[in-house]
Amino acid sequence: MTLLRAKNLNIAIDTPDGRVKIVKNANFSIDKSDTLGIVGESGCGKSITALAIMSLLPPHSTVSGQIRLEDQDLLALNEDQMCRIRGNRIGMIFQEPMTALNPVQNIGTQIAEALTLHKQLNKEEIRARVEDLMEKVGLDVGRFPLKLYPHQLSGGQRQRVMIAMMIACRPDLLIADEPTTALDVTVQEQILDLRDAEGPDIEPRFAVI
Repeated sequence: MTLLRAKNLNIAIDTPDGRVKIVKNANFSIDKSDTLGIVGESGCGKSITALAIMSLLPPHSTVSGQIRLEDQDLLALNEDQMCRIRGNRIGMIFQEPMTALNPVQNIGTQIAEALTLHKQLNKEEIRARVEDLMEKVGLDVGRFPLKLYPHQLSGGQRQRVMIAMMIACRPDLLIADEPTTALDVTVQEQILDLRDAEGPDIEPRFAVI
């Protein structure tokens, strides 16, 4: 079953020098549990496409075409409706975790945020889930307590925290925008292996762009 489909997707950004077309007539789809790679040179519109799916495009952007999450047209939803989807049905790992993570909140609070917003769990259940997520992404809570702040972690550790945040609600779709940028080769392999972090008991596993 098709989980996400983009049809005739066009994205443009208005600049002082006029409108610049970034993405032209893009078409792609992804099924549940599948992986789709979007490749291209720097500046070709990969990140902009990911942001369009999340309705997080910068101001003065225009989008036409369709982006459908199963039977929902994402481009037709308002901000409140998209807030119920972001972090719940769709998660996104951004290129640079230091700019995506909140520097004034500890990592435990940030991982718990999506669970607090989207799931009917009490504080004890949320804390247990957060600790379990930390273990799944390779951050032992004994060495990395939840009270730590992003600046107290390495780049790879921050990337793992972000992945824990994005899989917290077991989303249907995970968008990974160059999730291993600036990480060494051994850490890259570990990060890419985290797609199966939830284990075979969770079905369906999320699709990944």
